[in-house]
Formats: sequence, structure tokens, C-alpha cells
Amino acid sequence: MKNTKLYPFERNRYYSGKMLTSADFQAEQTYFNNKRRFINNLMYGAGVVCGCGVFSLDDLSLLVESGVAIDGLGREIVMEASVVKKLSAIEGFESLKSNMASLCLRYREEPVHTVYTMNQGGGDDSQEYEYNRISENYQLFLMDQQEAAEEYKMEAEFLTSAVLLENDDFSVKLVMPATVCRGRNVKLEVQVQKHSPENRKLTYHGILQVPVFLTPDGQHELELNLEDISLKDGETIKKEYWLVTQKVAVLDTSILLKTGTARAYVDGAAVETAANCSMKIMISENKPRELVNQEIGRMSLEMKNMGGYKDYVRLADLKLVRTESAYIIEEVLERNVKTYITAPAQEALREECLEYFVKDAELLQGGGSFPAEPERSGQTQSQGRVPEVATGILEIPLGESARRGDIRYSGEIMHGLGKGNVYVDIGYEYITEDGALQASAKNTIYGNPDLFKGERTAAVDAETAVKVMNDKGSFIVAARLLENVDYLVLTYRWIAIKFPAGNDLGLAENYNGKSISTDTPTVVMGTKESHYFHVKYNNMESCSVAYELTEPGSGEITSDGIYTAPAKEGVYEIRIYCIDMPIICTYAYAIVKKKGFEEEE
Repeated sequence: MKNTKLYPFERNRYYSGKMLTSADFQAEQTYFNNKRRFINNLMYGAGVVCGCGVFSLDDLSLLVESGVAIDGLGREIVMEASVVKKLSAIEGFESLKSNMASLCLRYREEPVHTVYTMNQGGGDDSQEYEYNRISENYQLFLMDQQEAAEEYKMEAEFLTSAVLLENDDFSVKLVMPATVCRGRNVKLEVQVQKHSPENRKLTYHGILQVPVFLTPDGQHELELNLEDISLKDGETIKKEYWLVTQKVAVLDTSILLKTGTARAYVDGAAVETAANCSMKIMISENKPRELVNQEIGRMSLEMKNMGGYKDYVRLADLKLVRTESAYIIEEVLERNVKTYITAPAQEALREECLEYFVKDAELLQGGGSFPAEPERSGQTQSQGRVPEVATGILEIPLGESARRGDIRYSGEIMHGLGKGNVYVDIGYEYITEDGALQASAKNTIYGNPDLFKGERTAAVDAETAVKVMNDKGSFIVAARLLENVDYLVLTYRWIAIKFPAGNDLGLAENYNGKSISTDTPTVVMGTKESHYFHVKYNNMESCSVAYELTEPGSGEITSDGIYTAPAKEGVYEIRIYCIDMPIICTYAYAIVKKKGFEEEE
């Protein structure tokens, strides 16, 4: 009997004078059986409760120990005594098509105890004898390993992955929780799987950029080194790395493969790796146990039914050798085949998931506290109230007919500091050849450029004024030419400062010697590629920083510093500044070239 649907539940309703038939009594049994099996399935899951070990006695015989199991329909399967079976005597042996078989245990009912029946009315279903009892028994059978149905696992929703390498011989991928806990440990796995029977070795090197995470040595880059990996066909190995999620005010982040760092070799020959590999991670305020409970508990009955329910329990896989007359048992494999049940059913899954957050396994056994995370949160308390600062580039078009005394205006510019009293100043920006640097240098003159005429600058002599529209959060610049020029456009650097209300401006803090910088202030990358700009703090504690593009159409940059290049080639500027101290800032530059540009040159 295959009872594949346990709900909805329907029980007998008794009333005075009700005539009870065998169908009513069967409905009574079905109701209580299904209720119990439903609870078994939800609370305990499917697998072996105890015993059911499988051993090879000789080349042709197996010993299966006594034990208890629960199948995918919640039915209890009891093997009251150990049994010895010839391989050829187990059901399904004749149907095997491969050298890998699965030994399975199935629930089976058998009618027993024949009795003489009193109801022999001559109907089609009337019989002289009927079975008086149903014995709940078991059945051992064999099936090809590849036919064993894969169960839907919660980790398909709980984990996320990204492929680093995929070819006919090997695959390498990253695996970690799709959602992590702010300020907590998290495990990142690198999984290597073999896809071919050839005896080959894999070497892989790459650097991951982890913007919101810290490695054990406090870095935002994680180096992956896999040396001479040799596996059997279908075998998988895992290498784990532990990270700490910083306490930063972002809702999600990405882990990126640093451009140009991936190298892979199979038997010493270079092979192609995945390009633009990235993995998006959500960040939660929950604690690890709360997060795991939430992920497990949110699975609906429809989600649980996605993989169906198996009406059997796999006990072991058998590696067989075919001869002219029979199969010979070469090896019995129980690891990664047999599932053991612990009560409640979710505990095994819960512990498995919590291993991604806690290094010490003993802390998973209930009551233990989680280890303290380092206080490298990426944030510091502001030591005083500082002014808000914004800057950018503006242009004033002159046209071909501009002459001395003409007045020209910029467009309305939003400074981004909001409404209120804002001070705006501008300086003429130009580029000259600097002999000391032996290179071009950018200069900005604030005030009267005529005072620098003796330095042979390219500054235009013009009188400027700024009109700040406090209620709109914007400003307009006017320039009056004091001499004839051949320029079509005047370029100025503007800076806007908004001080806090009141007299406490918080300007007492000493910024001397404090600065921030990036590991790679200039990066060459392809169009639509991504790069993480890691910030270093010089003579100061780490703090929250913000990223912004100085020009429109420069691509995209996230709040955690992951820059994505536009489809257009060019040189693009990224401004990085401390949120609590905007006066402390730095600039990074992305040189964007289309893929294959360097090879063509």
C-alpha cells in the first residue's frame, strides 16, 4: 500500500444510531495513521533512527543489522533482527544496469492470520476466508544508484554560489550563505569537483575582494590557492575560509573575483577561468540561530513537496564488479548515503547551517554563546561635529564671440548638501607640466589668478561670483572676462561647505597627518567589469566611508565600494571620503578599455 497523500485530514463523526461498516473503521485507522506519519515527517524527517548498518560478509553476501528507520512518508520501518542476504536474492538485482547500486529499505504491509468469514452473502467480493490482521514489515531492494531520487534540500535556498572554473575535468565554485549576520563570523567554502575519469591535477590561484568582510588578518582581500588537486571521478573536496561581517550600514554586498588575478592549470597547462565572477550577499541584523530558524521555518508545504517524498530509505551504495556469471561486491559505501535522524528533525539541519557561522563545533550543542567578534566594525564615533563638504567640476560655456567685459553664466548646479546656509567657492582648474614631477600636474587657483601671472600659468583672468540659492540647495556661477580669450569653455573646481546650525561647529579636531588612500588608486579594467576599491587609513582609526562618481555616465558604484564600469571607454574618477569627516578624502581612477584592447595594441 502506497500512501502518498497524508492530508487533508478527515475523521469519523459519530452520532446516535450510526451504522458502522468496515469502511468506517478503516477511515478511523487511516486518520490516526496519517496524523502520526505527518508529525513524523515534519518533526523527524526521513532516515535511519538507529542501526541498519550494512556490511559485506564476502563477495556475494551482505549483512544488514537490525534497526529502525522512517521513510519520506513518515512511516516507521522496524527491522527486528539482523539479516544475511545473498546479493542475487535481493529484489531488483536482475534489473541492475550499472556497477553502482543502492541498497534501500522500504515499508511493506502483509495481510496475515486467515479466519473464516461469517458474511458469505454470495456477493462478488464475498470470500470464505479473510485475513484478520495486517503485519507492518519491511523489504530490502536494489536499484541503480543514478535512479535514486535526489531530495530537495533547504540548502538550495540557504546557500548561494558562484562558479570560478568549469571545464570537462574540473569545476571550482564558491559557496556561502545567501544571507549573513552583521558583526558575525561566516564560512566561505571553495568546492572542487572532478567530472572525468582521467588522472589529472588542478592548480588554481585567485584573489577575492570582500568589501564588507574582514579576513583573519584584517584585510578585504582573500587569496585562494589550490595546489595539485587530484580527485576521482565524481569526488568533491572543500576548503573553508572564515570571514567576519563588519557592522556597516549596508543591506547587501558582493564578493568579487579581482580582475586579472585568476589563473588555473590542469597538468601544468593553462585553462580558461570564469570572467567577472561575483556573488551577491544579503546582510541581516538577526543572530545566526535566529537566521537559520527563520530560513528553515519559512519553507511552505509546497516547497517541501517540490522534491516529492521517497517511499524508501537508502542504507548504502554498493560498488560492484561484473563477472561472466554474477556481480561481485567490491565495496560498501555508507558515508554521504545514509541519513541519520536526530530529534527534533530540524536539529541536524540547524547544526549543519550553524557551522557556517561558528568555528567551534561544541558551541552548536545548545546553550553555548557565540565567540566575540573583533571590534573592527568599519565605524568610529565622531569626535566632534564637522562641516559637510561637497565638491565637483563645473563648466561655463563662452562661445566663439566672447570678449573682454562679457559676462557668462553656468547652469544651475545642485551641491547635494540640502537646503540651508551653504558657502560655495570656485577655483580655476588647469593642467601644466611640472618639472619636479616630470609629468603633467593639475592645479586650482582660488581667488585672483592675476597674482600668478609670473608663473606662466594658463589661468584665464576673469572675475567670478557665486549665487547660492539656500532654499533650493543649488548655486549659479557668473564669470566676467578681464581679457580677450580663445577658450570656448571655462572649467572650475567648486567646493561647497555646510556647517552645523549653532555655534558648536566641532572644528577643534586636529586633522593633521590623517588621510585615507586606496590600494590601487588607478585600475585598468574592461567595460561592464567590477572592481572593489579598498580603503587604507593613515594615522587614524578605520571609519565609515562613502563613494561617489564625480561625473555622470561614469558607471555605477555601491555604498560598499564596488565600482562597475560603463559600456563606454574612458578615464573615470571616483571620490572617496569619510562620512564623519568629509574633509578627509581621496580619489581613485578607473581606466576603462574594451575587452581585447590591450592585445590589439
